[in-house]
Amino acid sequence: MKKIFLVAVSTVLFSCSKDDSATETNTGKSVYAVGQEYNGTNNVAKIWKNGVATNLTDGSQDAMARSVYVSGNDVYVAGYEENGTNDVAKLWKNGVATALTDGNHRAYATAVFVSGNDVYVTGYEYNSNNMGVVKLWKNGVVTDLTDGTLSASAYSVFVSGNDVFVSGRESNGTKNIAKIWKNGVATSLTDGSQHAEANSVFISGNDVYVSGHVSNGGPYVAKFWKNGEVTAFTDGIYQAGANSICVSENDVYVAGYEYNGTKSVAKVWKNGVATDLTDGNQYAYANSIYVSGNDVYVSGTEYNGVGGEDGFSVAKLWKNGVATNLTNGTTDAHVSAVFVK
Repeated sequence: MKKIFLVAVSTVLFSCSKDDSATETNTGKSVYAVGQEYNGTNNVAKIWKNGVATNLTDGSQDAMARSVYVSGNDVYVAGYEENGTNDVAKLWKNGVATALTDGNHRAYATAVFVSGNDVYVTGYEYNSNNMGVVKLWKNGVVTDLTDGTLSASAYSVFVSGNDVFVSGRESNGTKNIAKIWKNGVATSLTDGSQHAEANSVFISGNDVYVSGHVSNGGPYVAKFWKNGEVTAFTDGIYQAGANSICVSENDVYVAGYEYNGTKSVAKVWKNGVATDLTDGNQYAYANSIYVSGNDVYVSGTEYNGVGGEDGFSVAKLWKNGVATNLTNGTTDAHVSAVFVK
């Protein structure tokens, strides 16, 4: 099981969006996906537009792309790239990188959201005590959302009007608490008795939706919160996670995974009803979901079983449940986020 990529820890980050302007007659939509592909030495951060890949990094250092947002003609990608010593949080605008951190400590940009002329990026940076500090950058200017006394991570950002929401987790010293920050003020979604994470946040009208997972003392249970009220998607018999959430026309879509006793199955839940994206013969994970008109796009990963020990991970995109491979499966690749415009 060493090839499992999306386990229930804070190493994988997700994003989610909704295309409010898309309609059935909009045939000019482009599909953007971001992630990374291994070149034999390092992971290369990549963006795929309608299935065509472009490298964001040259492969000389390890790098990953975690989130994508398209505004007008501009394409923003959040992620990180090593500097030879530490991971540096970065934002790419139309392929041109800007470092958000100085490289003195490990740092990760995990999500990007554009509202008007403002570009918001969230993530986290480790301090000198090796504690993760949740960060929010607005147009490159950083604000700390946690004080660094206990380790914390952020995975998603959503802007609604004048309000900025960030989701993630913060340790209480023994367990990780699922949290959201609204305009810098934290709210705990769990009581700290078991490990939990808030992977994705989405705002619809006055309602705040968050997806994540909470341990039941053993396996993680896939859950979502609406205005703090929690609903479980899975029964806790097998490990599961709710990685990304979107709301469209009062329908709640969640992408994630659940183990079947042997392998992880990539799944989408619509209003709590699960649909399997994969057959369960190989490890698979759904990382990000985007609703555009009547179309549901999901990005993720499925291993191909080729070459022993579960094989290579293939970057995948599902449209209405139909899969397209973005990579050929001869090396490991992953897709973290999808955006449609």
